Amino acid sequence: MSLMLQEAQSAPDCLRAQWRANAAILSELGSALRGADLHGALTVARGSSDHAAAYFAYLGMKHLGLPMASVPPSLTTVADTPWRVRGQLAVAISQSGASPDLIATQRALVDGGALSVALVNTPHSPLGETSEHEIALHAGVEKSVAATKSYLATLAACAHLIGAWAEDDTLLAALKALPSALETAAQQEWQPAVDALVDVDRMLVIGRGVGLAVAQEAALKFKETCAIQAEPFSAAEVRHGPMALIGPGYPVLVLAPPGPDQPGLLELAEWLESIGARVLLAADESVGSRQLTLVDAGHDDLQPLSVIQSFYVMAARLAVARGGDPDQPRHLQKVTRTL
Repeated sequence: MSLMLQEAQSAPDCLRAQWRANAAILSELGSALRGADLHGALTVARGSSDHAAAYFAYLGMKHLGLPMASVPPSLTTVADTPWRVRGQLAVAISQSGASPDLIATQRALVDGGALSVALVNTPHSPLGETSEHEIALHAGVEKSVAATKSYLATLAACAHLIGAWAEDDTLLAALKALPSALETAAQQEWQPAVDALVDVDRMLVIGRGVGLAVAQEAALKFKETCAIQAEPFSAAEVRHGPMALIGPGYPVLVLAPPGPDQPGLLELAEWLESIGARVLLAADESVGSRQLTLVDAGHDDLQPLSVIQSFYVMAARLAVARGGDPDQPRHLQKVTRTL
């Protein structure tokens, strides 16, 4: 069993540990953020962490009505932008908390007047020390180059932070109960995806709304661990140009968990099949046309965690089926340091 698979399957226990450690801390932070009268947030991240940042921003805009956007680190490290961001929250996300570009950007935003929070898996990291508040992810040491449990832990921490900030008790209760659903999600049989994708070299991954962040993450993992040129798109954007790629048998993974975005995703999947695409539809048991079963996470905002939990297990097995080693992707290292 690969490290990637082992670590992906350990995510539910990581989330339990995270909840126990962070519940009181994030409750206090949520109260402080409400008292700060903020009018927006900026996220600072790279790679999988930036996908988690997109999830954070979507939830934040949905629950708080505040604009939230990702900051390109090059605006600080290359363009030396003079930030004026008083009244904003700067949220930096990183596994290691050691990348110089993230540290420099967070420091510049703090100097520009922003309040700051770092979500990191390595306590007392340089990124955490640059920020006013450091929230530990509690995913434990992650040895696999491909992030799995740390990504799930980051999504959970993002949902926890937004739930605490917005005082959304329903979201928080569902988050506390989520690990049990993820244990079931990790046991789902996605062999049809392994069989369909074992010989492909390119594909699309489609999500929407709160689920777009995990479509982006899934596409990255296809590239990283399986050497498949996978591209992520929103179901609302895919007909604006990417459809020109699709010919007979072209593989498309459609991630359609329960929630308000599901009807549109199902309609798109049906249309894709009608034009000859090889559709792999991931949906819950209420959808008879699915090829891959998703487990209901218990809350619309948490469905992406269930989706990516099942996906990671499949991706680890697909990498092996394609003759690769998901623990040793070509040219990649665990900690990436850019400036």
